[in-house]
Amino acid sequence: MLMQFEEYLTFENIYLCITFGVLPFWLMLVFIPGSKITQILVNSIIIPLLISAAYIYLIYKMLILYEAIFDIFRLYLSLDDLYTLFSTETFLLVFWLHFIAINIFVGSWLSKDALKYNISKKMIFIPLLLVYFSGPLGLVIYWILRIFYAKKLGFHD
Repeated sequence: MLMQFEEYLTFENIYLCITFGVLPFWLMLVFIPGSKITQILVNSIIIPLLISAAYIYLIYKMLILYEAIFDIFRLYLSLDDLYTLFSTETFLLVFWLHFIAINIFVGSWLSKDALKYNISKKMIFIPLLLVYFSGPLGLVIYWILRIFYAKKLGFHD
């Protein structure tokens, strides 16, 4: 049975499950940010733990399969090395999971923070959408919006 499960865990299936699996949680952040279900599922550690489990599994596969783990140390040497690293399916998927995990974390924080400052769901729709697609851009747009609602510029909230 474990072998069948491992056969199902192809890189393509992991990609599809994570990519489409987070969509309901993003929809919760957009449409029902203050609900109990959103608080339990999205604003807790559950989603990052699930993504982390997939991340750890990929690192495990990377170590036992075929790809040179030492290539990761060349990551910062040049842009060509980065391009080469991302041309491998495993590293690309590892960094995709990294991107998804950080973006859902930022989206969750943004949603909770907007509730704290009584910023309407309509106002945070665009920043949440931008966080989903491009992370930092959505965060910056939200931060500018937040300054007007919070009436202060605080960096330690």
